[in-house]
Amino acid sequence: MTSNFDQLKLTLDALRNGARSTKHPGASTRAVRRDLLPILQDETGRSVGASRFKPEWLKIRPPGGATYSALKATARRLKLATVCEEAQCPNLSECWGGGTATFMLMGEICTRGCRFCAVNTARVPPPLDPHEPANVAEAVSKMGLSYVVITSVNRDEQPDGGAAHLADCLRAIKVASPEVLIEVLIPDFQGDERALDEILDTPISVLAHNVETVARLSPEVRDPRASYQQSLDVLEKAKARAPRILTKSSIMVGLGESFEELEVTMSDLVNRGVDILTLGQYLRPSSRHLPVVEYVHPAVFDRLADRARALGFAYVASGPLVRSSYRAGELYVEKTLKQRDDSLRIED
Repeated sequence: MTSNFDQLKLTLDALRNGARSTKHPGASTRAVRRDLLPILQDETGRSVGASRFKPEWLKIRPPGGATYSALKATARRLKLATVCEEAQCPNLSECWGGGTATFMLMGEICTRGCRFCAVNTARVPPPLDPHEPANVAEAVSKMGLSYVVITSVNRDEQPDGGAAHLADCLRAIKVASPEVLIEVLIPDFQGDERALDEILDTPISVLAHNVETVARLSPEVRDPRASYQQSLDVLEKAKARAPRILTKSSIMVGLGESFEELEVTMSDLVNRGVDILTLGQYLRPSSRHLPVVEYVHPAVFDRLADRARALGFAYVASGPLVRSSYRAGELYVEKTLKQRDDSLRIED
Protein backbone atom coordinates (compact mmCIF):
# COMPACT_ATOMS: atom_id res chain seq x y z
CA MET A 1 0.00 0.00 0.00
CA THR A 2 1.27 3.45 -0.89
CA SER A 3 1.58 5.75 2.15
CA ASN A 4 0.27 9.31 2.16
CA PHE A 5 3.85 10.58 2.23
CA ASP A 6 4.86 8.42 -0.75
CA GLN A 7 1.77 9.54 -2.67
CA LEU A 8 2.69 13.14 -1.89
CA LYS A 9 6.20 12.54 -3.26
CA LEU A 10 4.83 11.06 -6.48
CA THR A 11 2.42 13.95 -6.97
CA LEU A 12 5.01 16.67 -6.44
CA ASP A 13 7.66 14.93 -8.50
CA ALA A 14 5.23 14.61 -11.41
CA LEU A 15 4.49 18.32 -11.20
CA ARG A 16 8.17 19.23 -11.13
CA ASN A 17 9.05 16.92 -14.00
CA GLY A 18 6.37 18.63 -16.05
CA ALA A 19 7.80 22.03 -15.18
CA ARG A 20 11.24 20.88 -16.36
CA SER A 21 9.98 19.60 -19.69
CA THR A 22 10.21 23.01 -21.39
CA LYS A 23 13.46 24.96 -21.36
CA HIS A 24 14.36 28.55 -22.10
CA PRO A 25 15.86 28.93 -25.60
CA GLY A 26 19.53 28.03 -25.38
CA ALA A 27 19.27 26.70 -21.82
CA SER A 28 21.23 23.66 -20.69
CA THR A 29 19.48 20.36 -20.02
CA ARG A 30 19.91 21.04 -16.30
CA ALA A 31 17.93 24.28 -16.38
CA VAL A 32 14.48 24.55 -14.85
CA ARG A 33 11.76 26.41 -16.67
CA ARG A 34 11.29 29.79 -14.96
CA ASP A 35 8.59 31.45 -17.09
CA LEU A 36 5.61 29.68 -15.48
CA LEU A 37 3.47 31.04 -12.66
CA PRO A 38 4.11 29.37 -9.28
CA ILE A 39 2.22 26.17 -8.57
CA LEU A 40 -0.20 26.43 -5.64
CA GLN A 41 -0.67 23.38 -3.42
CA ASP A 42 -3.48 22.13 -1.22
CA GLU A 43 -2.85 20.40 2.12
CA THR A 44 -2.17 17.05 0.40
CA GLY A 45 0.54 18.58 -1.77
CA ARG A 46 -1.55 18.34 -4.94
CA SER A 47 -1.60 21.19 -7.43
CA VAL A 48 -4.71 23.38 -7.43
CA GLY A 49 -3.47 25.49 -10.29
CA ALA A 50 -1.05 28.34 -10.85
CA SER A 51 -1.26 31.68 -9.07
CA ARG A 52 0.33 35.06 -9.57
CA PHE A 53 -0.56 35.95 -5.96
CA LYS A 54 0.84 34.64 -2.68
CA PRO A 55 -1.44 32.24 -0.78
CA GLU A 56 -3.07 33.25 2.49
CA TRP A 57 -0.49 31.44 4.62
CA LEU A 58 2.26 33.75 3.32
CA LYS A 59 0.50 37.02 4.05
CA ILE A 60 2.13 38.97 6.89
CA ARG A 61 1.34 42.14 8.78
CA PRO A 62 3.54 45.22 8.25
CA PRO A 63 6.11 45.94 10.97
CA GLY A 64 5.28 48.45 13.68
CA GLY A 65 4.98 49.09 17.40
CA ALA A 66 7.10 50.72 20.08
CA THR A 67 9.62 47.85 20.41
CA TYR A 68 10.10 47.70 16.65
CA SER A 69 10.71 51.46 16.48
CA ALA A 70 13.16 51.39 19.39
CA LEU A 71 15.17 48.52 17.93
CA LYS A 72 15.32 50.18 14.54
CA ALA A 73 16.50 53.44 16.11
CA THR A 74 19.24 51.61 18.05
CA ALA A 75 20.51 49.90 14.90
CA ARG A 76 20.57 53.19 12.98
CA ARG A 77 22.35 55.09 15.73
CA LEU A 78 25.09 52.48 15.95
CA LYS A 79 25.34 52.15 12.16
CA LEU A 80 24.41 48.48 12.23
CA ALA A 81 22.62 46.54 9.51
CA THR A 82 20.10 43.82 10.27
CA VAL A 83 19.55 40.86 8.00
CA CYS A 84 15.87 41.24 8.91
CA GLU A 85 15.71 44.34 6.71
CA GLU A 86 18.43 43.62 4.16
CA ALA A 87 17.10 40.18 3.27
CA GLN A 88 13.43 41.29 3.50
CA CYS A 89 12.66 38.66 6.14
CA PRO A 90 8.91 37.92 6.46
CA ASN A 91 9.29 37.49 10.23
CA LEU A 92 10.57 41.03 10.82
CA SER A 93 7.37 42.16 12.49
CA GLU A 94 7.22 39.13 14.83
CA CYS A 95 10.88 39.18 15.86
CA TRP A 96 11.36 42.93 16.14
CA GLY A 97 8.06 43.30 17.94
CA GLY A 98 9.35 40.77 20.46
CA GLY A 99 12.67 42.57 20.89
CA THR A 100 14.80 40.14 18.86
CA ALA A 101 16.86 40.89 15.76
CA THR A 102 19.57 39.28 13.67
CA PHE A 103 22.50 41.61 13.14
CA MET A 104 24.28 41.49 9.79
CA LEU A 105 27.94 42.40 10.20
CA MET A 106 30.80 43.43 7.89
CA GLY A 107 28.64 45.93 6.05
CA GLU A 108 25.52 45.92 3.92
CA ILE A 109 27.15 44.95 0.61
CA CYS A 110 28.10 41.37 -0.28
CA THR A 111 30.83 40.34 -2.71
CA ARG A 112 28.66 37.53 -4.05
CA GLY A 113 25.52 37.61 -6.15
CA CYS A 114 23.33 34.64 -5.26
CA ARG A 115 20.17 34.67 -7.37
CA PHE A 116 17.82 34.27 -4.39
CA CYS A 117 19.26 36.95 -2.10
CA ALA A 118 18.09 40.57 -1.69
CA VAL A 119 21.37 41.89 -0.23
CA ASN A 120 23.21 44.36 -2.50
CA THR A 121 26.45 43.21 -4.14
CA ALA A 122 29.74 44.71 -5.29
CA ARG A 123 33.22 43.43 -6.10
CA VAL A 124 34.85 45.79 -3.61
CA PRO A 125 32.54 46.91 -0.76
CA PRO A 126 33.44 49.77 1.61
CA PRO A 127 36.15 48.99 4.20
CA LEU A 128 35.26 47.09 7.34
CA ASP A 129 34.18 49.35 10.20
CA PRO A 130 36.72 49.18 13.06
CA HIS A 131 34.00 50.39 15.46
CA GLU A 132 31.61 47.57 14.57
CA PRO A 133 32.67 45.18 17.38
CA ALA A 134 32.00 47.84 20.04
CA ASN A 135 28.79 48.96 18.36
CA VAL A 136 27.19 45.53 18.06
CA ALA A 137 28.23 44.67 21.63
CA GLU A 138 26.55 47.85 22.86
CA ALA A 139 23.38 47.12 20.90
CA VAL A 140 23.07 43.57 22.28
CA SER A 141 23.72 44.83 25.81
CA LYS A 142 21.17 47.65 25.59
CA MET A 143 18.53 45.27 24.26
CA GLY A 144 19.10 42.90 27.19
CA LEU A 145 19.07 39.82 24.98
CA SER A 146 19.61 36.31 26.29
CA TYR A 147 20.10 34.96 22.75
CA VAL A 148 21.46 36.80 19.73
CA VAL A 149 21.85 35.74 16.11
CA ILE A 150 24.76 37.19 14.15
CA THR A 151 25.25 36.85 10.42
CA SER A 152 27.40 38.56 7.83
CA VAL A 153 27.84 39.28 4.17
CA ASN A 154 30.61 37.58 2.20
CA ARG A 155 33.81 39.61 2.06
CA ASP A 156 35.86 37.70 -0.50
CA GLU A 157 38.12 40.73 -1.07
CA GLN A 158 39.50 40.31 2.44
CA PRO A 159 42.47 37.90 2.80
CA ASP A 160 40.63 35.90 5.49
CA GLY A 161 37.12 36.63 4.25
CA GLY A 162 36.65 38.92 7.23
CA ALA A 163 36.93 36.08 9.76
CA ALA A 164 39.17 37.98 12.20
CA HIS A 165 36.84 41.00 12.18
CA LEU A 166 33.78 38.80 12.70
CA ALA A 167 35.53 36.96 15.54
CA ASP A 168 36.32 40.31 17.21
CA CYS A 169 32.62 41.17 17.08
CA LEU A 170 31.62 37.85 18.66
CA ARG A 171 34.12 38.22 21.49
CA ALA A 172 33.05 41.82 22.13
CA ILE A 173 29.42 40.73 22.46
CA LYS A 174 30.31 38.11 25.05
CA VAL A 175 32.46 40.53 27.05
CA ALA A 176 29.63 43.08 27.20
CA SER A 177 26.93 40.43 27.83
CA PRO A 178 28.51 37.39 29.53
CA GLU A 179 25.21 35.48 29.84
CA VAL A 180 24.13 35.86 26.22
CA LEU A 181 24.07 32.81 23.93
CA ILE A 182 25.46 33.57 20.47
CA GLU A 183 24.43 31.94 17.21
CA VAL A 184 26.52 32.91 14.19
CA LEU A 185 25.60 32.27 10.54
CA ILE A 186 28.89 32.27 8.64
CA PRO A 187 29.99 32.44 4.98
CA ASP A 188 32.01 29.56 3.56
CA PHE A 189 35.25 31.63 3.65
CA GLN A 190 36.06 29.93 0.32
CA GLY A 191 36.90 26.80 2.27
CA ASP A 192 39.69 28.49 4.27
CA GLU A 193 40.13 26.28 7.35
CA ARG A 194 42.14 28.93 9.22
CA ALA A 195 39.25 31.37 8.84
CA LEU A 196 36.83 28.74 10.13
CA ASP A 197 39.09 28.07 13.11
CA GLU A 198 39.09 31.81 13.85
CA ILE A 199 35.31 31.68 14.32
CA LEU A 200 35.34 28.40 16.24
CA ASP A 201 37.79 29.94 18.71
CA THR A 202 35.11 32.36 19.94
CA PRO A 203 32.45 31.90 22.67
CA ILE A 204 29.63 30.88 20.31
CA SER A 205 26.93 28.33 21.08
CA VAL A 206 25.67 27.65 17.55
CA LEU A 207 27.50 27.76 14.22
CA ALA A 208 25.23 27.91 11.19
CA HIS A 209 26.08 27.68 7.52
CA ASN A 210 23.37 27.28 4.91
CA VAL A 211 23.44 24.72 2.13
CA GLU A 212 20.44 26.72 0.75
CA THR A 213 19.15 24.20 -1.81
CA VAL A 214 19.62 20.72 -3.24
CA ALA A 215 22.79 19.76 -5.11
CA ARG A 216 21.25 19.88 -8.59
CA LEU A 217 19.95 23.43 -8.19
CA SER A 218 22.93 24.84 -6.31
CA PRO A 219 24.83 26.10 -9.41
CA GLU A 220 21.72 27.92 -10.64
CA VAL A 221 20.66 29.34 -7.28
CA ARG A 222 23.96 30.34 -5.67
CA ASP A 223 26.97 32.43 -6.66
CA PRO A 224 29.57 30.40 -8.64
CA ARG A 225 32.05 30.78 -5.76
CA ALA A 226 29.70 28.83 -3.51
CA SER A 227 29.10 25.12 -3.93
CA TYR A 228 26.98 22.41 -2.35
CA GLN A 229 30.02 20.28 -1.48
CA GLN A 230 31.94 23.20 0.00
CA SER A 231 29.03 24.01 2.30
CA LEU A 232 28.89 20.40 3.47
CA ASP A 233 32.63 20.48 4.08
CA VAL A 234 32.36 23.65 6.21
CA LEU A 235 29.71 22.06 8.41
CA GLU A 236 31.60 18.76 8.73
CA LYS A 237 34.87 20.47 9.65
CA ALA A 238 33.14 22.73 12.16
CA LYS A 239 31.64 19.76 14.01
CA ALA A 240 34.90 17.81 13.89
CA ARG A 241 36.93 20.74 15.24
CA ALA A 242 34.44 21.87 17.88
CA PRO A 243 32.02 19.08 18.89
CA ARG A 244 30.69 21.18 21.79
CA ILE A 245 29.17 23.68 19.34
CA LEU A 246 25.75 22.95 17.87
CA THR A 247 25.71 23.14 14.06
CA LYS A 248 22.81 24.29 11.94
CA SER A 249 21.81 24.62 8.28
CA SER A 250 18.85 25.73 6.20
CA ILE A 251 17.10 24.67 3.01
CA MET A 252 14.77 26.79 0.86
CA VAL A 253 11.93 24.95 -0.88
CA GLY A 254 9.77 25.98 -3.80
CA LEU A 255 12.60 26.23 -6.36
CA GLY A 256 11.72 23.05 -8.25
CA GLU A 257 13.42 20.45 -6.07
CA SER A 258 11.99 16.95 -5.67
CA PHE A 259 11.26 15.11 -2.43
CA GLU A 260 14.03 12.63 -3.20
CA GLU A 261 16.48 15.51 -3.58
CA LEU A 262 15.37 17.04 -0.30
CA GLU A 263 15.79 13.69 1.45
CA VAL A 264 19.30 13.33 0.01
CA THR A 265 20.21 16.85 1.13
CA MET A 266 18.86 16.25 4.62
CA SER A 267 20.78 12.98 4.82
CA ASP A 268 23.95 14.73 3.65
CA LEU A 269 23.57 17.25 6.46
CA VAL A 270 22.87 14.64 9.14
CA ASN A 271 25.92 12.68 7.98
CA ARG A 272 28.03 15.81 8.54
CA GLY A 273 26.86 16.02 12.13
CA VAL A 274 24.40 18.90 11.69
CA ASP A 275 22.15 19.20 14.75
CA ILE A 276 19.54 21.77 13.69
CA LEU A 277 17.67 22.14 10.38
CA THR A 278 15.33 24.86 9.18
CA LEU A 279 13.13 24.59 6.08
CA GLY A 280 11.26 27.55 4.62
CA GLN A 281 9.51 28.79 1.50
CA TYR A 282 11.64 30.65 -1.04
CA LEU A 283 10.14 34.08 -1.73
CA ARG A 284 11.30 36.12 -4.71
CA PRO A 285 12.80 39.46 -3.54
CA SER A 286 12.39 41.19 -6.93
CA SER A 287 11.92 40.56 -10.65
CA ARG A 288 15.72 40.30 -10.97
CA HIS A 289 15.79 37.20 -8.79
CA LEU A 290 14.78 33.60 -9.44
CA PRO A 291 11.01 33.14 -9.67
CA VAL A 292 9.14 30.87 -7.28
CA VAL A 293 8.35 27.48 -8.86
CA GLU A 294 5.72 26.54 -6.28
CA TYR A 295 4.14 27.67 -3.02
CA VAL A 296 4.49 24.72 -0.66
CA HIS A 297 1.51 24.13 1.65
CA PRO A 298 2.07 24.31 5.44
CA ALA A 299 0.93 20.68 5.77
CA VAL A 300 3.74 19.62 3.44
CA PHE A 301 6.24 21.47 5.66
CA ASP A 302 4.92 19.40 8.57
CA ARG A 303 5.61 16.20 6.64
CA LEU A 304 9.07 17.41 5.74
CA ALA A 305 9.73 18.08 9.42
CA ASP A 306 8.64 14.54 10.31
CA ARG A 307 10.99 13.08 7.73
CA ALA A 308 13.87 15.29 8.89
CA ARG A 309 13.40 14.18 12.50
CA ALA A 310 13.29 10.56 11.40
CA LEU A 311 16.63 11.06 9.64
CA GLY A 312 18.19 12.16 12.92
CA PHE A 313 18.16 15.94 13.34
CA ALA A 314 17.98 16.96 16.98
CA TYR A 315 15.77 19.95 16.21
CA VAL A 316 13.77 20.94 13.12
CA ALA A 317 11.90 24.16 12.35
CA SER A 318 9.83 23.79 9.17
CA GLY A 319 7.22 26.18 7.82
CA PRO A 320 6.50 28.63 5.00
CA LEU A 321 7.86 31.65 6.92
CA VAL A 322 10.74 29.90 8.70
CA ARG A 323 14.15 31.39 7.90
CA SER A 324 17.69 30.32 8.77
CA SER A 325 17.94 32.97 11.50
CA TYR A 326 14.42 32.30 12.78
CA ARG A 327 14.24 32.23 16.57
CA ALA A 328 12.26 28.98 16.71
CA GLY A 329 15.28 26.96 17.85
CA GLU A 330 16.33 29.24 20.69
CA LEU A 331 14.52 27.32 23.44
CA TYR A 332 15.98 24.05 22.18
CA VAL A 333 19.51 25.50 22.18
CA GLU A 334 19.09 27.00 25.64
CA LYS A 335 17.69 23.73 27.04
CA THR A 336 20.40 21.61 25.41
CA LEU A 337 23.25 23.79 26.64
CA LYS A 338 21.77 23.92 30.15
CA GLN A 339 21.50 20.11 30.26
CA ARG A 340 25.10 19.85 29.05
CA ASP A 341 26.30 22.25 31.73
CA ASP A 342 24.36 20.39 34.41
CA SER A 343 25.86 17.09 33.26
CA LEU A 344 29.39 18.51 33.40
CA ARG A 345 28.77 19.80 36.93
CA ILE A 346 27.57 16.35 38.05
CA GLU A 347 30.67 14.70 36.56
CA ASP A 348 32.90 17.17 38.36
